[in-house]
Amino acid sequence: MLILQEQQYCISRRVMGVRTCESRCLFSGSKGEVCCIEPLHSKPELKDHPITQFSLLAMASLTKILVIGLKPSLKVWMTFPYGRMDPSSVPLLAWHFVAVQNYVNPMLAFCRGDVVHFLLVKRDESGAIHVTKQKHLHLYYDLINFTWINSRTVVLLDSVEKLHVIDRQTQEELETVEISEVQLVYNSSHFKSLATGGNVSQALALVGEKACYQSISSYGGQIFYLGTKSVYVMMLRSWRERVDHLLKQDCLTEALALAWSFHEGKAKAVVGLSGDASKRKAIVADRMVEILFHYADRALKKCPDQGKIQVMEQHFQDMVPVIVDYCLLLQRKDLLFSQMYDKLSENSVAKGVFLECLEPYILSDKLVGITPQVMKDLIVHFQDKKLMENVEALIVHMDITSLDIQQVVLMCWENRLYDAMIYVYNRGMNEFISPMEKLFRVIAPPLNAGKTLTAVSFCVDKCVHFLGQIPKVGMAGLYDEQVVMGNKLLVYISCCLAGRAYPLGDIPEDLVPLVKNQVFEFLIRLHSAEASPEEEIYPYIRTLLHFDTREFLNVLALTFEDFKNDKQAVEYQQRIVDILLKVMVENSDFTPSQVGCLFTFLARQLAKPDNTLFVNRTLFDQVLEFLCSPDDDSRHSERQQVLLELLQAGGIVQFEESRLIRMAEKAEFYQICEFMYEREHQYDKIIDCYLRDPLREEEVFNYIHNILSIPGHSPEEKQSVWQKAMDHIEELVSLKPCKAAELVATHFSGHIETVIKKLQNQVLLFKFLRSLLDPREGIHINQELLQISPCITEQFIELLCQFNPTQVIETLQVLECYRLEETIQITQKYQLHEVTAYLLEKKGDIHGAFLIMLERLQSKLQEVTHQGENTKEDPSLKDVEDTMVETIALCQRNSHNLNQQQREALWFPLLEAMMAPQKLSSSAIPHLHSEALKSLTMQVLNSMAAFIALPSILQRILQDPVYGKGKLGEIQGLILGMLDTFNYEQTLLETTTSLLNQDLHWSLCNLRASVTRGLNPKQDYCSICLQQYKRRQEMADEIIVFSCGHLYHSFCLQNKECTVEFEGQTRWTCYKCSSSNKVGKLSENSSEIKKGRITPSQVKMSPSYHQSKGDPTAKKGTSEPVLDPQQIQAFDQLCRLYRGSSRLALLTELSQNRSSESYRPFSGSQSAPAFNSIFQNENFQLQLIPPPVTED
Repeated sequence: MLILQEQQYCISRRVMGVRTCESRCLFSGSKGEVCCIEPLHSKPELKDHPITQFSLLAMASLTKILVIGLKPSLKVWMTFPYGRMDPSSVPLLAWHFVAVQNYVNPMLAFCRGDVVHFLLVKRDESGAIHVTKQKHLHLYYDLINFTWINSRTVVLLDSVEKLHVIDRQTQEELETVEISEVQLVYNSSHFKSLATGGNVSQALALVGEKACYQSISSYGGQIFYLGTKSVYVMMLRSWRERVDHLLKQDCLTEALALAWSFHEGKAKAVVGLSGDASKRKAIVADRMVEILFHYADRALKKCPDQGKIQVMEQHFQDMVPVIVDYCLLLQRKDLLFSQMYDKLSENSVAKGVFLECLEPYILSDKLVGITPQVMKDLIVHFQDKKLMENVEALIVHMDITSLDIQQVVLMCWENRLYDAMIYVYNRGMNEFISPMEKLFRVIAPPLNAGKTLTAVSFCVDKCVHFLGQIPKVGMAGLYDEQVVMGNKLLVYISCCLAGRAYPLGDIPEDLVPLVKNQVFEFLIRLHSAEASPEEEIYPYIRTLLHFDTREFLNVLALTFEDFKNDKQAVEYQQRIVDILLKVMVENSDFTPSQVGCLFTFLARQLAKPDNTLFVNRTLFDQVLEFLCSPDDDSRHSERQQVLLELLQAGGIVQFEESRLIRMAEKAEFYQICEFMYEREHQYDKIIDCYLRDPLREEEVFNYIHNILSIPGHSPEEKQSVWQKAMDHIEELVSLKPCKAAELVATHFSGHIETVIKKLQNQVLLFKFLRSLLDPREGIHINQELLQISPCITEQFIELLCQFNPTQVIETLQVLECYRLEETIQITQKYQLHEVTAYLLEKKGDIHGAFLIMLERLQSKLQEVTHQGENTKEDPSLKDVEDTMVETIALCQRNSHNLNQQQREALWFPLLEAMMAPQKLSSSAIPHLHSEALKSLTMQVLNSMAAFIALPSILQRILQDPVYGKGKLGEIQGLILGMLDTFNYEQTLLETTTSLLNQDLHWSLCNLRASVTRGLNPKQDYCSICLQQYKRRQEMADEIIVFSCGHLYHSFCLQNKECTVEFEGQTRWTCYKCSSSNKVGKLSENSSEIKKGRITPSQVKMSPSYHQSKGDPTAKKGTSEPVLDPQQIQAFDQLCRLYRGSSRLALLTELSQNRSSESYRPFSGSQSAPAFNSIFQNENFQLQLIPPPVTED
């Protein structure tokens, strides 16, 4: 029995005949209060279970659970601590026997909070008990009760009085029920011991707020809930009740889905369905049949009587597929095609929808056998709707025994359903030749009449291609259907020779040799069965060759690969080859491409190591003469390609190589010549082949590059190619200058001067050098590795001055390897003054460059001043402006590196040159362009004002003899313009200064508001030890509150290593916020603080009982306003962000109050300040960044 002795839990044992007892203390103290005790009860059928002899007892305290065995002797088999949890959560225990791996053993479920643990208890062969952990159940709510309703289903009650039905194995929540109306009775008064004055610990009293152990009980699959007014019983519905419940709500589709889940054993929380699997399926299937009949009646009754036919079709399309689905799932085709079909046939629309629903099941081979009556109705229905392609697809998937063969064959011929016709002949009558004869009768007449049928080129592989997937040719005229039939015929022949059934499946193994022989005998027939006197010999092979020579030969090639050790097949092979030669060589109706296909096919067969064919070599010589005939210019590319394929297929062994090369050169078959030269490693001659071939001449560059760079060629071969390329370098440059330059830079870099000497044409030389030296041409050449001499570059510049003088300056800006003196002489030779000025400036002769530009400007101005007044438009004024802008740019680029005297030597002559035409013009009769010249002069003044002092400019103007005699009115506009510019710049500076001051003030206000905001803790207890900070009875300890709202004791944070030392100051980090990413995070805190990413947003508080009443220092400290670490850190960041002058003098005075004594009364620490005064650092500057965002 259990007794309570001074808060100690003991197990006592009474000795027979002696009035005494022995006791053993298991745990004691405030942490040893037991909230829940759960013994292991066994059902009558499990009374002999080996685990029952131990009398197991589970006990749950506030900190852990224990599993105790009372028999044969007292023993603690397991203890399990809870770990971190909410102190107000209720400990829960529950036993139940479950089947795991075909063994029934007790399982203990315990929980405190939102995680349910399952422990499986087993006894081993030695008699010891082993407890193993099972899969956890993680919830999103706190539990106050846990109850087993059966071995697979548990019922949970959360803290807001919601019931959750959970499947234990899948952890799936099946249902949620609100039971707040029960008004559940809680055991709070007992746990708080209100009757005895509350002599329990606060932890037990806190748990008692949600305790309801005695108010909930389970027995026999039922759970009883004690409410304030009545008792409620909860139980799981049986599987029939669950189905019937859905039927009462008129949810027939959902009821069928639920019943099918019972049938397949996938349903959860199943009650009332016992027995083996077959018995359970039979019971559920019977119930599903009843529901299906009810569903069919409902579909017919609720059919809309009025309205459009589309509405009725939509209604049955929603209802009928469900019946078909479940009948096929239950494998009740007898029910589907008898009673269900008869019932739905009462409505013609429902009958049509039913027949259409069968199509996907037939095409997927889920439904093979259909009753003859249904099949007949199905075909008639699709015929009426003109869906004959669908009928054809259905027939080839049906069991032949369910078809009326005569009816189907007749229908196939009438509607041209050739796939279905072939399928019926093959499967129903084992007849494989008749379909071929019928197809040949259709495609042979137009071919014999000389009309061309272009077949679709498709790949005939060993795998079967469904003819329904062959694309139909969109040919104009009569022959579309005939082309499709020809394609089907080729695939059908291929399938028969490969042992495959058409259009899917395989021919029975015992029929494969017979079918092959029949097909070969049919193809090599001398005449057809109904031959006319005009019919040529071997009509079937001739027809297939005319239809599509290449694909027919592919079919034969695939068939010949399977001929091994078969004497009969080898004879057929030789016989067919002889017929092919006789038909095609002795007949002029075939094109060169068709003849080439034949000999390519023969060359491939002859090249095989196990070849048994014999072909006369003279025939190959005849084909060579036919293809290389110089008198025939038609189909030149086609004949060359055919001969190339023949040689690549192994036919080269059939020819004499020297004769072949001569004939190829004569016929201008340069690809054939390349093929032969490559075999003989005469790579230099291949270059001539490329240059002579207009279609491939540009490929010569890639060929030369590959030979010279790719390893595998001998030095002699590379040298011959290199020499050949040098000999034809002029042709290569004229063909593609950029490609030729790239080739020279890669492989002829040391012989560039030789290449230049070979280029006699100056235009070609210019194009070559431009591609070689100008990087803007898009050629990726490393100029450093090229090492071109300056004379070559200067030669290119001279050619550029001749052929494209406008691009000289832009080119010089990107060129590097040239001499300035020689280049200046070249530009002076061709009188390119702007280029000469650019070179002088680059040389460092700024004054010389300026004089050249000034001379050009003065000449342009003289042209303007001497023009006639009758001229309305003069393009030279635009030239004046352009030249002036270039001159101003020259002065601006170099004024920074000149002294004041040198600057005046540039700018004042330019100003005088612009003002000179205005002096010459009469004041009475102003010049035509006087206003434009004044505007240009004002532009010069504005530009020189940045480099020449304004008083100097005014003095220079006033000292002018012209304006010094009282003519200031003429320059009044210039002076006023300069003053307007000054006023604009002054206003801009004042406005910018005002904006900066406003931004700084706003940033400081927002930063001050953010760092002085108070912190509100989320709870009143430490987040680590879970004890309220006001009730801690230990040594004086600080309370730390973070900006995230978590509260801790400093001692607890130190134990969790949540501190970082930085510059002699301790920085704290929140344990909860950093625990999820604790690995590696704390190690980075120091560097993060240095970067300003972590701010110690915490407040330290000392409880009132930590202060000594007689400590005057403490009293004094509490009366002084001090800065806490958070404010200090924010202040230091402010100082780093904004560096200024005396505006921050007040903040500087505040920083002087940070002494060690100011921290004692508030934080209990005597540590040094967090940081040295930032105002002693010179790096304090204004940074224009967005202000910090303040939180609400």
